[in-house]
Order: sequence, then C-alpha cells, then structure tokens
Amino acid sequence: MPSISRSHIFSPVNDNNIRMSDSDKWGAVLDALSDSYRRQLLVALLHHNPQDDQDPDPLDVVDDSENDIERLRTEIVHQHLPKLDDMGVIEWDRSTQKISRGPNWDDIAPLLQLIEDHKDELPDGWL
Repeated sequence: MPSISRSHIFSPVNDNNIRMSDSDKWGAVLDALSDSYRRQLLVALLHHNPQDDQDPDPLDVVDDSENDIERLRTEIVHQHLPKLDDMGVIEWDRSTQKISRGPNWDDIAPLLQLIEDHKDELPDGWL
C-alpha cells in the first residue's frame, strides 16, 4: 500500500501525489471502525458533538470495575483518540478534553448512520 499521510487518510491523494484507490480509502474507514470503542465514540458523535473525553465510555458498555475503566482510559489516550485524530475523523483537544467531528467526518458519517440505524440487527458486541 502506498505511503499515506495520516492527517489526510481519507484524501484521494497520498503524500507522493499518488491517487488512493477506493479500496485504500475503504481500508482506512474499516481501520477506523475496527475497534468497538472507536465505533461507539463515533456513533455517539452523530448525536452529540462535541463529546467530553472525561467520559471514557459514552455509551456505558464497559463494566464499572476499576481495572476495566483504567485500562480503557489508557487505551483511549494512547491509542484510540490519537488514531482517529490523525485520520481527521475527529478533532481532539487535549487541553479542554473535548472531542469533536474532524475535517474528514463526512467521509465516515454515512456508514456510522447506517450502523446506528441498524444497531438492533447487529450481533452483540458490534456496537
């Protein structure tokens, strides 16, 4: 796969001015949605923009045990939010702890709406 600038992951052109194929863009979308926490956060942003990252579980799906919440907080700060921010799907302001829709939001929003509209039909754990 060609080198792709993470800040323009959904852009049709990569760092080398090579046009991204539809399959590369689709792969980037699937990568953004590959983790259940990221799916939950993005679906939550459909209805509430911005979100506060002090709430590590906006859809209340994680057990309230201290270990689970602490593990999730660590994953959020070091993995999930940076990944989505780098992709331009969200904008994450670390100083205010606000998460809002990013410049590439419209590239993923239709799929998120489809997921939201059919969430009752999805297998357990998908959202």
